[in-house]
Amino acid sequence: MIGKICGTGSYIPPKILSNDDLSEMVETNDKWIRERTGVRNRHIAEHETASFMAAEAAKRALENAGVSPEEIDLILVASSSPDVIFPSVACEVQKEIQAVNAAGYDMQAACTGFVFAYQSAQAYIAAGFYKTILAIGTETLSSMVDWTDRGTCILFGDGAGAAVIRAAEGTAYLPAAHSDGCRGDALVCRSRFSSEFVEAFKKTGETPKDTYISMDGRGVFQFAVKSVPQIVTEVLDKAGLGTEDIDWFILHQANKRIVESVAKRLKTDIGKFPMNLQEYGNTSSASIPILLDEMNRDGRLEKGQKIVIAGFGAGLSWGASILEW
Repeated sequence: MIGKICGTGSYIPPKILSNDDLSEMVETNDKWIRERTGVRNRHIAEHETASFMAAEAAKRALENAGVSPEEIDLILVASSSPDVIFPSVACEVQKEIQAVNAAGYDMQAACTGFVFAYQSAQAYIAAGFYKTILAIGTETLSSMVDWTDRGTCILFGDGAGAAVIRAAEGTAYLPAAHSDGCRGDALVCRSRFSSEFVEAFKKTGETPKDTYISMDGRGVFQFAVKSVPQIVTEVLDKAGLGTEDIDWFILHQANKRIVESVAKRLKTDIGKFPMNLQEYGNTSSASIPILLDEMNRDGRLEKGQKIVIAGFGAGLSWGASILEW
C-alpha cells in the first residue's frame, strides 16, 4: 500500500502586508523586493496562531477529502513557529477538529518540514501502522522576523496548508532526504527559552537580535540552487523517470530566482514550476501544501499526473518525493 493525497486545505490570514507597506517600515521599495525575490505581498497573522491556522486548514482538507475526523489515525504537524511548546500543535489540532482516534506529534525541519511529514506518512502507511494521516505545515513566521532587517523581513509570511493522505493501491516511489548540520549557521533562529535569552533580556529589556531569523542570503541561495536540482534528479533516478515524465515540480516557495534557477539547471520548462510566492512570500513548511491546495481547487491537478515536491531550508535540510495525483 502507498499513501495517496485525497484532500487538501489551507488557511491564509486576511491581513496583507505589501511591499509598499514595508517601504514605510524599512529602507526598501517594491521594485527592489520584486527583482530580488518575486514577492509582492505577504499575509500576516493578527489573532491567528499556528494551531488555529493548522486546524482551519485541516477542516478544509477533511471536507475536500470527504473524510470524517474520526477516520484520522495520525496527525503530523510541521512547524518552526508553534504557539505553545507543549502540548504539540498536532494535539491542539486533534482537539479542535475532534479527531478522537488520532495520535499526533510535531516535527521541526523548517522549510523542508512538510516534505518530511509527507515522507513519514508514506512510511507509516507502507508499514501498515496507519491508514489515514493528516499532514500539516503551519507557520507564524512574522513573530520571528526582525522588522528592522530588510534582508529577512521582506521574505516571510504566515499561513497553513494540510493534506489528507490515505492508504491506496498504487506505485511506490522512493523518497530522498538529506541534512547537513555543519552548515546550519546559514539560517538560524535562537530560542527565547534559553538561559542566555533570559539573562540578555534582564539586562536590556529588549529581545536579543539572535532570537529573530538570521540568514546568510547568498549562502542559502547557493545551497538551494545546487542541492534542489540534485535531490530532484536523485528521486527521478530512483524511480527510473526523467523530467519529461513529471507534470509539476512543486518546490518550496522561497524565492522566484531560486525556482527559476532550479528549472534552468534541470533543463525543464519553467511552466512546470508553479509559484504563488508573489502573493504569500515564504511561508516555510506551509508553502508546499498551500500551493498544492490552490492547484487542487483551481483544477490544475488532474488524476494520474506525476508531481515532484521538494523542500529545502534550515538545518540545513532538503528532501523530495514523487507522488501521483
